[in-house]
Amino acid sequence: MSEQGSNQEYRVLARKYRPSDFSSLIGQEAMVRTLSNAIDAGRLAHAFVLTGVRGVGKTTTARIIAKALNCTAHDGPTIDPCGTCEACTSIAESRHVDVLEMDAASRTGVDDVREIIESVRYSPVSARFKVYIIDEVHMLSKQAFNALLKTLEEPPSHVKFIFATTEIRKLPITILSRCQRFDLKRIESATLVAHLAGIVEAEGCKAEESALKMIARAAEGSVRDSLSLLDQAIAHAGGDIMEDQVRSMLGLADRAQVLDLYEQVMKGDIQAALATLRSQYDRGADPSVVLNDLLDVTHWLTRLKVTPDAGTDSLVSEAEKEQGGKMATTLSMPQLTRAWQMLLKGLGEVRVSPSPISAAEMVLIRLAYAADLPGPAELVKKLQNAGAPAAGVQAGGAGPAGGGTQGQASMQGAAANPGQPMTAQATAQVVALRQSEPTGHAPHPMPISFEKMIDLFHLEKEASLAVGLKDNSRLVSYAPGKMTLNLSNRLPADFIMRVKNCLKSWTGEDWVITLTKEGGDASVREQEVARDQKRRDEAMEDPVVAALFSAFPGAELLAVRENRDEDDDLALVGEGDHMSFIDPEDDTSDFDF
Repeated sequence: MSEQGSNQEYRVLARKYRPSDFSSLIGQEAMVRTLSNAIDAGRLAHAFVLTGVRGVGKTTTARIIAKALNCTAHDGPTIDPCGTCEACTSIAESRHVDVLEMDAASRTGVDDVREIIESVRYSPVSARFKVYIIDEVHMLSKQAFNALLKTLEEPPSHVKFIFATTEIRKLPITILSRCQRFDLKRIESATLVAHLAGIVEAEGCKAEESALKMIARAAEGSVRDSLSLLDQAIAHAGGDIMEDQVRSMLGLADRAQVLDLYEQVMKGDIQAALATLRSQYDRGADPSVVLNDLLDVTHWLTRLKVTPDAGTDSLVSEAEKEQGGKMATTLSMPQLTRAWQMLLKGLGEVRVSPSPISAAEMVLIRLAYAADLPGPAELVKKLQNAGAPAAGVQAGGAGPAGGGTQGQASMQGAAANPGQPMTAQATAQVVALRQSEPTGHAPHPMPISFEKMIDLFHLEKEASLAVGLKDNSRLVSYAPGKMTLNLSNRLPADFIMRVKNCLKSWTGEDWVITLTKEGGDASVREQEVARDQKRRDEAMEDPVVAALFSAFPGAELLAVRENRDEDDDLALVGEGDHMSFIDPEDDTSDFDF
């Protein structure tokens, strides 16, 4: 190598292989076709907005459009700029006087936009069009956008605007409606791998296809990210790029070992799973990356289960497809969804844990112990298929003379030791016993009073019906299973039907509910209010309370509560401006001040 060549500044691959025309722009065929047809038909818009994730070519595309508009090798705009004329060269080097690039991230104010507005009046110096490229346009302030609106809607014929942004939703709709929008999509994995292979060959290097697939997967569809990773991989390898080297560089776990780890965890082989995780960790794998890989495997297997075509991904090797296909067939959907939830929660724990590897091991332990647990339906099905245990339970416990079945013994043991969790077998017995109960069995006894019936609605979480009965119903007569009510007009038309259905399901009896428009006691709520007021009046007449008010001027009686603890002595408890007076000989003697 000559001395001049050795002193030449190195250009990173992302800049060296930046596309210079539409033919070298990969993965954006829809946009290129639209622009080509617009140029051929002379229907070029005056403003464009390019949006997409990082590294898909937004700024590069903006410069190519500027070249297409101003290339001097053609008589007018062209889809194939030459790239060698003075206009194309200066635009590529960001020094053309009529192609102005502005970074909205650093120039966000209205004064910066005013400079553009003032300069659009002047014709271009040497180009056909004066092109304004505003990168990260969503960073402009609200005032700057408002100042740009009129000029953007009706610019001079010699002016074109090209906006680039990664946050299209942050742009005002008034701006979007004045622009022609192009969504630059993520580059497909196969396209990206082929692009990387061509660059590796141009650089005089060699790379394993699996290594390039690993880089493409890590880049997530971004060309710039993939080129930056490839640049790093070439420097890291010092020669041929191997899969192990790229994995070590990225801190990733071996994909095959990730699948093995997932299979071990889902089989409940926690000892092998922890050994595999520790082996990957010792080789430099990040615990959070390992869990993220397990999440990817869970998602992939779930897709394989619902859409078998998901296994045709070009980034997945044949061995992985075979192993994944077997696991997708073996694992049930509840197991996969449960694994997804546990890994997703565990990933957050690992990221905030002071010891990520310890947190990751705890996540795998939880998942391994939960992975093979059957659901309630499966428990019942197994129990019913077993025959004898199920029959013993369904017989109501009339087992041999020795005193009941093994399942009953398990349930009795659990009842005797409520602090201990029930075993899986005992749980299955309980589930089967509950399902085998006759439908006519009443879970609740008949309420003996109207108030007790309202309490039953509260107990069963039917709050709206309980409030309707308590606040808007006047009781005319009540007997268990039969009552007459005077209802308020504010209740819905189906109120009584819902009440009857609930009572029948809870008590096992058909209730007879008669409605009348006359008579009836005060509602339960009104009775409670009246009782509370009576207690307050009686409390105010109590001489002890009167003495308390004399001793504490400005005190206020907040509430009067019943107290039936006869072992307590007369007590006065005070804190600040609040006092409680308790007299165990009086049912209405718990007063709050």
